[in-house]
Formats: sequence, structure tokens, C-alpha cells
Amino acid sequence: MKKRKLALVLAAALMGAALISSTAMAEEETVRSYLTGKPVPASIGRTRPIAVMLNNIIDACPQYGLEKADVVYEAEVEGMITRLMGIFEDYSGADRIGSVRSCRPYFIYYAREFNALYCNFGQAIYAVPILQLSTTHNISGISDGGVDDTGTIAYYRSDDRPSPHNVFTDYSKMQAAISACGYSQSYSEGYGGHYRFAEDGQVVTPANGIIARVVMPGYTFNHARFDYNEGDGLYYRSQYGSAQVDGQTGNQVAYKNIILQYCDSTPLDDNGYLWTDPRTGGNGWYITNGRAQKISWSKENWSEEDPVETTVTAANAAFDVRECDFNVTHYYDENGNEITLNQGKTWVCIVRNAATNRVLISDDPYTDSSVIDGIG
Repeated sequence: MKKRKLALVLAAALMGAALISSTAMAEEETVRSYLTGKPVPASIGRTRPIAVMLNNIIDACPQYGLEKADVVYEAEVEGMITRLMGIFEDYSGADRIGSVRSCRPYFIYYAREFNALYCNFGQAIYAVPILQLSTTHNISGISDGGVDDTGTIAYYRSDDRPSPHNVFTDYSKMQAAISACGYSQSYSEGYGGHYRFAEDGQVVTPANGIIARVVMPGYTFNHARFDYNEGDGLYYRSQYGSAQVDGQTGNQVAYKNIILQYCDSTPLDDNGYLWTDPRTGGNGWYITNGRAQKISWSKENWSEEDPVETTVTAANAAFDVRECDFNVTHYYDENGNEITLNQGKTWVCIVRNAATNRVLISDDPYTDSSVIDGIG
């Protein structure tokens, strides 16, 4: 009887130790997301994200999987149409991502700042030299005018939309393509993240900022806007006169942080292809919690003296490409201090310096999206 009691006591002790060990392991496996600053399992937070080019013309909407993107970059391309790049940390629940579209050179820079695997279906010719760098880990659907082996693994065409708006991917196809390309899914050694995030329980509200109930980045083609919801502290995205929703969930996409990043831009040729320079710094705005503050931005350790890896040449312009071009961009307040972002998702609007006069940050929630039309 005594032996049986002893055995039960030992068993209970072992179970308790196992639970303590399991709890400790679970705590050890929780890390801060490089994309949102939130605590996430290490299996998610230390796996390299994918950066997917997303079609954003009205015929391609709604996008699928957009709600899963932790960071979104938006920038104008030819014809002043905007294109999106969603950076996804955990996309396992996104059964359909897209529609996927082609690359423009500056989007590669933004993807590489996050150490992300860059995913596109085709590219402007000016992006090819950058895509061909050994340090650009690219999953392309089109190579030399045809669908290559990686493309057939990574992407598929749906039959519910006309071409070219019918290219999609999903988690399993991305995983197969990453494996086929031999890319590591671990962050590069020494990578420490992109943004500086608030600690748990800390709330960032720009003390000297202006009221920002409505934010319009000045894109006249889609009349993009963000409307602040005081109830949950998020900015809800609209374009083309209605809410921008995820095609998979039907939910309007919403973000905690908005960054307007002003950049020099020049036409590369007479067809309207642009070079919007992501390297040499500029100004902008940081918007969160209903307020906006002026910021500046610059590349970490960027130098014109660094070796040139390749040069992109076009009819109207040319630019050199250096490894330091892909360093992380940092954002600073008017006193030169790096800003702290609230934990959560971030939408970055790249605004050409020539179009900053169309940016509107308003305290009037009834401001009409057409107010930016006609501004030179």
C-alpha cells in the first residue's frame, strides 16, 4: 500500500514537473513579431515573411488574403494606378492570396528591408537586374516570357476572373516554391527587425500631432482614404468610393499605424514607368490613434561610396544599385528621435514629392474623397 502511494506521489511530481517544463518551453517559444511588435509563437515570428505584389485596380478587387498582411506598402505605378505589396508573417489561414501582379523595382527594396521573400508574377524590364541579384530571394511566376518551373508551383490562374487579374497563390504553393528555390525560411543572421514598437501596455499618441480622423495619401486614381474608428483605435481603409474588403472574409481591412513616406520620383521612359527612389531619405507623416505627426526618414548606414552591384538604365534615367540600398529605413520625429509605433499592423503609403500637396489629413470625418481632385 505504501509503495502504491509512493508511486502515485512520484507520478504526480513528474506530471507537475512536465507541466512546469511545458509552460517554460511555451514562454521561451514566444517572441516579438518583427512586423507587428506583438508576442507570437517563435514558429511564426522567426520565420521569414513573404512579400506579395497585389493588383489594386478596381477590376481586380477585392483582393484575397489582404486582411492577413501585417504590413502593406502602396505606391503609384504607371498611369498613377497604385499597386500594393502585402508582407505576410502568418499566412497559413489564407486559402487564396491575390490577385498577384508584376514587380516594379522600388517594391523590391521595401521587401528586402524586411528580409522577406519577394513574390511577383512578371516584372517591368527595369526590375530585372535587381531581381537577378543573388541576394534578392525572388519567387517569380514568369521568366523569359513563359511560365517557369517555380511559377507553375507557386501560382495558379482562377476561372472566376479574366486575365491578367486571375493569378493567385496560397500557403501550400508558397511553401512548395520556397522549397524548390532552396531559400531559407529563417531570418538572416543579425537581422533585428524593421520598426521600433511600443512595449506591452504602452500606448503611443503623438502629443504634438494634429487631429487625424481622415487620412488621404493623395492618390487620385483610387481615391484611397483611411477613416479612424475611436472604438477600436484602428484606421479603416476605403478606395474607389467604398470600403476595401478582403474577398475571403468580407471584412474591411483596418490598420493601427499609417506611414506616409515622401520620395523623389522620376519617369524612366515615355510609357510612364517610374523610379520612386527608396534610398536617399525624405519627409512624411506618422499617423496613429487619431493623430498625425511630421516625420523624416533615412536608410540605415546608406552611403554613395558603397560598391555598385548593378546599374539600371532607362531612356530617361539611370540609377546604381548597392547592397546598402536594402538596409532598413528608420523614421524620426522633428527632434531627431526615432519614432515608436503602436503594436499592430502598419500601412505605408509611398507619396511622390511632386504630389504631396494632394495629401489630406483632416479632423472632419465627413470630408469627401473627391476634395483632392483638381489640385495640381
